[in-house]
Amino acid sequence: MDNGCNRWKAACPLHLLISATILFLLTFSFVIADTQLSVSAAEMPEIQRRGYIKIAVKDNLRPLGFRDVNGNLQGLEIDLAKALAVDLLGKADAVKLQPVANRDRLSAVLDNKVDIAIARVTATASRSRLVSFSVPYYFDGTVLVTKDTLLQQLSDLAKRKITVLKNSSTIADVRYYLPNAELVGVDSYQAAFALLENNAADAFAADASVLSGWVQQYPQYQLLPTKLSTQPLSVVMPKGLQYDELRRRINEAIARYINSGWLKQRATYWGLR
Repeated sequence: MDNGCNRWKAACPLHLLISATILFLLTFSFVIADTQLSVSAAEMPEIQRRGYIKIAVKDNLRPLGFRDVNGNLQGLEIDLAKALAVDLLGKADAVKLQPVANRDRLSAVLDNKVDIAIARVTATASRSRLVSFSVPYYFDGTVLVTKDTLLQQLSDLAKRKITVLKNSSTIADVRYYLPNAELVGVDSYQAAFALLENNAADAFAADASVLSGWVQQYPQYQLLPTKLSTQPLSVVMPKGLQYDELRRRINEAIARYINSGWLKQRATYWGLR
């Protein structure tokens, strides 16, 4: 018994050392975790102190966000970004626009590379688990484009060949409205254009925002009047109570743009339906 006690007493300093080491590592881990969590999007007071807001945008998506012949960014979403800069900071040039690829639209906000994103992001339930969305500034949706002047309405395509992007949500939309149409899958917009140009398909189904730019670039094409679905495009904003002021001011501003007719006027100006 005494030998056991002696052995336990001899081991006590080691146990204490191990316990202290574990406590230190846990404390250090919490410090690191807290530091990582603090690397988050800027709050409204910080944006005001900085003097500008960082916004992720598209630079290759006419007419939402694209570059003109001089390389300047323009489009509906660029107009919106500048308008929000005026509302939040008092001047249109109080904004830094950061072009992003589609895959980086949410992560740019989550990783604190930008404060918000206005980059043709559809507000969905799954995405809202990661970020907050503003009230919609534009309602996108599936439409059809064709160069055949005999095709004027949806029923004219009842048994025609329609090209669609593979694995896209537009497939279900077209199937619902045109169950007897022949769908031809493609991997890109360029591939769809090639099929239409070679008369291998009669129409192409895709998002109205993208196809509006298509007909601006290729005026021999026309959009059919019926929209097959409705998808809200919203500003991407960070989650968290600390961003309440930023989200509130952005939502209030967009609501004013809608009520005054400014957003509708700008959408019409850029050829959006």
